[in-house]
Amino acid sequence: MKKVIFVSVILLFTGLSSVFAQCCSSAAAATAPCTEEVQQACTDVSNVEVIYFHATRRCATCNAVEEVTKEVLNDVYENKIKFTSIDREQDKKNKLIKKHKINGQTLLIIKGDKVVNLTNDAFMYARTNPEKLKEKLKETINSI
Repeated sequence: MKKVIFVSVILLFTGLSSVFAQCCSSAAAATAPCTEEVQQACTDVSNVEVIYFHATRRCATCNAVEEVTKEVLNDVYENKIKFTSIDREQDKKNKLIKKHKINGQTLLIIKGDKVVNLTNDAFMYARTNPEKLKEKLKETINSI
């Protein structure tokens, strides 16, 4: 009888240890931030697309939104993410304008059916705090 209890305790301890180890390693992987060096290993960016819709006449902030976005896509993602800049006034018949219901300057991050609109953050930070916009772009691209 003592052998059965001893074996049961050993099996229970081994099983719990295994479950705990798997749980902790999964949680660590889920919460561990990706460094820029291993960015591509952490995120599949092959289907990510960034579209910036703008007017023909552009202010300094409009230009800064595009510049900062391109800088992140070039420096962090080595231009593996497609970037499209669309003049919504000159290209009024562009199907993407209708598809995304664009009626003003807009910065979209798209992956499949997921669309994230970063326009507010882009215009808030592009000129005054470009580093914050860069972080927001990376965070969004990595989580989409």
